[in-house]
Amino acid sequence: MIDFREAGRRLADKDRSFRDKQMGLGDAVRLVHDGHDVAVGGCLYSRTPMASLFEILRQGRTGLTLSRSLMCYEAELFMVRGAANRIVTSWVGIGLPWGIAKVFRRYVEEGRAVYEEWSHLALGLRYRAASMGVPFLPTMSMLGSDLLAGTDAVVMDCPFTGQPLCLVPAYFPDVALIHVHRADRYGNAQIEGYPFMDREIGGAAQTVIVTAEEIVEPEEIVRRSDTTLLPHFVVDAVVEVPFGSFPHECYGRYEALFSHFDEYVALIEESGPAGVERYLADCVDGAGDFAGFLAGFGEDVLAGQRARAAELVAG
Repeated sequence: MIDFREAGRRLADKDRSFRDKQMGLGDAVRLVHDGHDVAVGGCLYSRTPMASLFEILRQGRTGLTLSRSLMCYEAELFMVRGAANRIVTSWVGIGLPWGIAKVFRRYVEEGRAVYEEWSHLALGLRYRAASMGVPFLPTMSMLGSDLLAGTDAVVMDCPFTGQPLCLVPAYFPDVALIHVHRADRYGNAQIEGYPFMDREIGGAAQTVIVTAEEIVEPEEIVRRSDTTLLPHFVVDAVVEVPFGSFPHECYGRYEALFSHFDEYVALIEESGPAGVERYLADCVDGAGDFAGFLAGFGEDVLAGQRARAAELVAG
């Protein structure tokens, strides 16, 4: 765990200047180094920064820690590729219809990766504590559960009520990967729909990489200022990546492609970790880049998912 005072100094020294931060995806991901602690925005298969995650895998990073409120199958991609050996989250899997994350479970049980489990609320409070610049936050989450034994949380009696409280330590990621609906070239980033824990991890991380469905002029950001999730002085890199969460969903822009999840799980059922390797070979390496990955679905599929999302927010 990073020292709180050192983490505070590191954030205080962050370059918060008003400057053009737009760059290509490859250059942005080069800000992620081997051994970094990487916080992933979105939740489960909603607004996952898939383009950034695929590019990290493509660039061959190793020794990473991945943290996220609810982790999807990216955990297995990173484990099998050897990119991450530690996962910090409250859940790993696509969702109940697809069953448990079998490869993830196998890697943890065999000691090939470490799973640090927190409750959903506790992990969010850890990010929030870091973004607030405080060493911990109190909560009643995890009290009475066996989660406490595997964490660095501390239980104390509340000085006001005398009742037990769980103190969760601040979490300072090296890098945050966040996908948004729109951003300007300076890094002012906006979302529509639920923000999840993205504001907190953006404020807690030393380096923040934002991918956006579209880069707009600053005047457009001002017109919709109520949807601004991250201000420019938090963000370090901005990349325009339409469909940057696909095959996951981006609220109002496109729906998740459930058939793709079915195909991924079928690979696992058939071949276990070798199935994940086949997925990586086809979707990450073979595609060449994220544009190539999207091209593999065809414009009709992308348009259909776009139309389904529009139906949900119409009227």
